Amino acid sequence: MISVNGLHKQFGNLEVLKGIDVKVNKGQVIVVIGPSGSGKTTLLRCLNILEMPTSGSITIDDETGDFSKPVGKRKIDLLRRKSAMVFQHYNLFPHMTALQNVMEGPVIVKKLPKAEARKKAEQLLNKVGLGDKLDFYPHQLSGGQQQRVGIARALALEPKVMLFDEPTSALDPELVGEVLQVMKDLAGEGITMVVVTHEMRFANDVADEVIFMDEGKILERSKPSEMFTHPKEERTKQFLNLIQ
Repeated sequence: MISVNGLHKQFGNLEVLKGIDVKVNKGQVIVVIGPSGSGKTTLLRCLNILEMPTSGSITIDDETGDFSKPVGKRKIDLLRRKSAMVFQHYNLFPHMTALQNVMEGPVIVKKLPKAEARKKAEQLLNKVGLGDKLDFYPHQLSGGQQQRVGIARALALEPKVMLFDEPTSALDPELVGEVLQVMKDLAGEGITMVVVTHEMRFANDVADEVIFMDEGKILERSKPSEMFTHPKEERTKQFLNLIQ
């Protein structure tokens, strides 16, 4: 489903990703952990081509981008449509209702008729527990509700892969659970997910595998039961001792 080979990303002289190799199978939930500045978010943004890799290749489903040479706009668009990203700070359109936010992608990107897009958006908002908030604007919703709209909006694009960039880090603690529950439900449906998070309980409960990144490299990858009880790398042990 996802195959990343030799992925590098530089910002000027700063090398943020230093040769990432990773594979994710269809239906897997992969959680990426690590300290701030380790390259976790940059990896996600490269998968969604929000950041252009410096070199290496990315394959999602049946589309491959080889970034060792110039990649055309059409290829970038095709790759980008294979995944959808849920951001840390919601990024909803403030002048649109929850329903309109979810409809926007299918109408603009997929050219879906508005009536069909509306029906789909209503179904997805019901799915994330917001069927009674269709006509609410973002400022009328709690942070957790806004994030659930963000998840519905991403699902509306029917991506092959869902990417989550610390989706609960901007939420008040009492709102975290409602977002994590939606993500658990999606995992239960077999949706392929790559999740950057500091929620270790979620990682332990839901992830098929956990990846630990540090200084732009993947240092360790294993099942949650192994990662959280018997990490192999000393750097992983140090990190987990600080946050657990």
